[in-house]
Amino acid sequence: MTIVATGTSASATAPNDKGVGPLLRSWRERRRVSQLELALRADSSARHISFIETGRSRPSEEMVLRLAEHLDVPVRERNALLLAAGYAPHYPETPLDSPALDALRQGMERLIQCYEPYPALVVDSVYNVVAANRGVMMLMEGVSESLLQPPLNAMRLTLHPDGLAPRIRNLREWRGHLLAQMEREIALHRSAPLRALHAEVAAYPVPEREQKPEHSGEPAEPVPYFALPMQIEHEGRTLSFISSISTFNTPMDVTVAELAIETLLPADPATVKYLQSLTP
Repeated sequence: MTIVATGTSASATAPNDKGVGPLLRSWRERRRVSQLELALRADSSARHISFIETGRSRPSEEMVLRLAEHLDVPVRERNALLLAAGYAPHYPETPLDSPALDALRQGMERLIQCYEPYPALVVDSVYNVVAANRGVMMLMEGVSESLLQPPLNAMRLTLHPDGLAPRIRNLREWRGHLLAQMEREIALHRSAPLRALHAEVAAYPVPEREQKPEHSGEPAEPVPYFALPMQIEHEGRTLSFISSISTFNTPMDVTVAELAIETLLPADPATVKYLQSLTP
């Protein structure tokens, strides 16, 4: 699947009526960092940090960026802090289909293609799928056509009753993992679209009785999983995958900062053997 722009952003980058001081204090408290500790990290003083947070002192653009860096503020929210302080945004938000990101798109496409036959995909900040390899498309059997219309959304595809959910053998566990993951991101990014998506998928019905994995052939010894797997039925067998998510280090663009590459690693020998059998 070719990488495409989705046109959805995590949150609006706009000045906040409260000003930059309360915003910085909110991030500091969220990170559970004292004024003194933040001052030491940023080569400042607790008094100056206090003055900034109460509005008695206007921080320089450099100070806003320095404090945001030490508080691990997401790139989009750093722009919001700058706007609240009266400065222009520092980080661009380049459309994913821009020629400026050609090398990035091509690199991600090559990466997920090289991962075949194992599933791999690229998602944006609200889990819209911007690229997927043939391993992912293999798992889409039986998914409603309505869920396959762009923009595809990984959370809807996974948890919707007309999506993968009926074939996920440990749906309750996997659903709990995905919802908790979204909740952590909502706390970090304060994204209204992400909150809306969480409310939507959390309301999807869940089967009353958990389905147990079924295996064909000879009984096998239980597999000691090292992380929670997604166990999904496919063509009469149960495949098990461990999810791994990668993001970009020190991104300097909002779009790039909000991309994530998810790869599904086979979690047992039977899944490895089956997927390798699909390779010509």
